[in-house]
Amino acid sequence: MLVRLLYASRAIDTRAEAIENILAQSRQSNPTCGITGILCYGGGIFLQAIEGGRMAVSELYGHIQKDVRHKDVVLLHYEEIAERRFGGWTMGQVNMSKINTSILLKYAEKPELDPYSVSGKVSLALLEELMATASIIGRA
Repeated sequence: MLVRLLYASRAIDTRAEAIENILAQSRQSNPTCGITGILCYGGGIFLQAIEGGRMAVSELYGHIQKDVRHKDVVLLHYEEIAERRFGGWTMGQVNMSKINTSILLKYAEKPELDPYSVSGKVSLALLEELMATASIIGRA
């Protein structure tokens, strides 16, 4: 059974190399677990959708909750799915510096990434729009 989980967290270390290390680790370990997804990072906040088998996704989310590189980990949305929406990525990354602020304003009060202030469905809609507008890098 496939599931999709969406969560938000705050980065402990906001240096670019720390964020790249998280992405590199995801891209290395996710394929062996059957995990695909997308990571959006901006203003010290992660918004991530992960998809895969129920046990694999649950185990990964449990690991993220204990990961010392994250704090304020919040589950935003969880659902059983018939097919993957982010299946083309082991872990795609949204380039927040290249996003038109009008996309962010479409889903939030301010032109910034703040999944803590909107619903999980709104955050998922934002990720889908970012994917549709080719704002995602690192397809591998």
